[in-house]
Amino acid sequence: MTKRLYNVRMFWRVKVLTVGAGTRDVFVKSQRFEQRTDVHAPDGFDACFPMGAKIPLDDVILETGGGATNAAVTFSRFGIKTACACRVGDDDNGKSVLAALKNNRVGLKAVQLDKGAKTSYSVILLSGTGHRSILAYRGASNNLDPQSIPWKKLQPKWVYLTSMGGDMKKNRAIVSQSKGQGARIAWNPGNGELHHGLKKLEPLIEQTDILIVNREEAAMLTGQPPRMLDRIAADLAGMTRTALVITDGPHGAYAYETVSGRGFFAPAVPGKRINTTGAGDAFGSALTAAFIKTGNLQTALKAAALNSNGVITHMGAKAGILKRFPTEKELERVKIKML
Repeated sequence: MTKRLYNVRMFWRVKVLTVGAGTRDVFVKSQRFEQRTDVHAPDGFDACFPMGAKIPLDDVILETGGGATNAAVTFSRFGIKTACACRVGDDDNGKSVLAALKNNRVGLKAVQLDKGAKTSYSVILLSGTGHRSILAYRGASNNLDPQSIPWKKLQPKWVYLTSMGGDMKKNRAIVSQSKGQGARIAWNPGNGELHHGLKKLEPLIEQTDILIVNREEAAMLTGQPPRMLDRIAADLAGMTRTALVITDGPHGAYAYETVSGRGFFAPAVPGKRINTTGAGDAFGSALTAAFIKTGNLQTALKAAALNSNGVITHMGAKAGILKRFPTEKELERVKIKML
């Protein structure tokens, strides 16, 4: 059963509609999570603990997350009228997700209430070094219905699409509906989408204005080793309508203009890594928001670097998101290099 939730203070027309998951996140941190080197692990480490043991925790933090809600908070705080399309259960966790959106002035017209499923839930296991593993239950997020989004009433100028759990039918429907409204698209696909491979994704990438992936994901799509960044960029950059963005964690990020072929590099902003959950959402949404506001990819890279740094230096996917669009002085902290 689908029910729409309406925010009476939200005007019909929005500048950005974010689409994807809304989750309840629980961060558990312990120095007792043993860290072992593993070349096959995404971060190069495994977190190990003995089954049957009672493990003391150093901290427990309750937050909300999910790509769509995290991105929506950035857009809203950057001064862009935003609505979020996600699906939550009729439970306390769903109420927490809605409260976080409302408190950040994000429109709720596209949020779907699912009477038959629980709100998505994630347990994030944090080591003392900031590395993490996520135990994820998608729940109601799997039931998001693109056709139930009030596209004609919202009339978004941009759609920021995050992971749909690998459901290509829904991804195609969202892209089709976006184009039908004349909206531009920024896409930050999840692992579920990326594992379909470039052949299946290419028709959607060609309709995407800004594609945002990390270095390992870009390498997987192109079949190139991650060290061959120039080849990876050459294979992907020409597919998008406006720009390709490749993030590289603590090493910085790259952006390539489709038409001019120009490339830019932004170093990561220095800071102690406390938590990397939500850093990708913070980067991609800030870059898109800054591009919408300025039309300048270099400025967008600067704003994205600052926003992601805020998230990784705070606990929780939303806690460190910047409160407003960065000032000129703040943007100057990030020095862009031409490639």
